[in-house]
Amino acid sequence: VQLQAFGGGLVQAGGSLRLSCAASGRTLSTYGTGWFRQAPGKAREFVAAINWSGDNIVYAESVKGRFTISRDNTKNTVYLQMNSLKPEDTAVYFCASGQDGVFRLLRGEYAYWGQGTQVTVSS
Repeated sequence: VQLQAFGGGLVQAGGSLRLSCAASGRTLSTYGTGWFRQAPGKAREFVAAINWSGDNIVYAESVKGRFTISRDNTKNTVYLQMNSLKPEDTAVYFCASGQDGVFRLLRGEYAYWGQGTQVTVSS
């Protein structure tokens, strides 16, 4: 199983990026999927998660109202639309696939992780 997160880059504050998470060797549509991020010198933190069908979603307070997680199960892909980006959003963003269909908030509850994609927001 391999997960790949891509779509990161350098953007000015207030800008937008859309991250994608694709999988090989696993049908993402069967499992909950989460996005996490890790800034330099900090622990990896939860960003957002979505259940298998896309009708249950949860966000970290720090991104609520700015980020949107969604999924297209026909493409086996999960997205993270990030708007109104702030310098404090700068981090490596990881996607993770769970062990069942519900969403999870804790890192240890995810079975598989992608390699991460760098998001840098300049002020």
